[in-house]
Amino acid sequence: MKKIRFVILSLSLMFSFSVVLGAEYKTIKDIPYRTDAPDDYARSRCVLDVYYPAGEKGFKTLVWFHGGGLEGGGKYIPELLKGKGICVVAVNYRLSPKAKHPAYIEDAAAAIAWTVRNIGKYGGDSTKVYVGGHSAGGYLTLMAGLDDSYLEPYGIEPASLAGFYPISGQTMTHYTIRKEMGLPMEIPYLDKYAPLAHIRKDTAPIFIIVGQAALEMDCRTAENYYLFEALKSVGNERVKYHELSGFDHGSVCDAGLLLVLRDMGVK
Repeated sequence: MKKIRFVILSLSLMFSFSVVLGAEYKTIKDIPYRTDAPDDYARSRCVLDVYYPAGEKGFKTLVWFHGGGLEGGGKYIPELLKGKGICVVAVNYRLSPKAKHPAYIEDAAAAIAWTVRNIGKYGGDSTKVYVGGHSAGGYLTLMAGLDDSYLEPYGIEPASLAGFYPISGQTMTHYTIRKEMGLPMEIPYLDKYAPLAHIRKDTAPIFIIVGQAALEMDCRTAENYYLFEALKSVGNERVKYHELSGFDHGSVCDAGLLLVLRDMGVK
């Protein structure tokens, strides 16, 4: 396990020094992305940060959703994504219990739509918008990518996006939603709030990344592999899966981001 972590650290350093020469990066913080925010709490949480290479044109963008069980956490720009010639849109969304499902999924879709509509103002290419997140952020990534009802009000087809990168996301109905519904958290449950309930053949590219089964959260690796197999079973040829040996639920995030960068074609 130590050897594996050393290899990942070495790769991380290689990526860290692979910066775009001459590029100046700017961060614009706390941009509201919902003009229809219903209350003060929504207005305070429905904001995002845009980190981008100023003066560059046509760059790729990754919309990034933080983890925290849909109950905590806040937006941040992952260090591994800085200085790579891409834009990162870091998103805050409403949290339980102040907000209930599907508020946070709706916020995720609104943030994606805002990015598609506005990234050109910063020099980005709206056809090169990717979506990713870790843990709860991975769950939101999957829901936005598989259930088209959330992006439909904005006239956006999930399949039109460049790709989705869920890192250790829940593929069953999320624990927190089960809690809000008064259901046992430890018993698997599938309803319309489960990514597994929205198996589709025609999606944008989806790269499912998860930690090692023996180290991950209970059933997390198994349910992600099941999602992969279910998508393949309906003829989806745009889904990939990678289990990162030696990494648990927390440490898989940075390791997974290295795979994300490589998959996006970022050197």
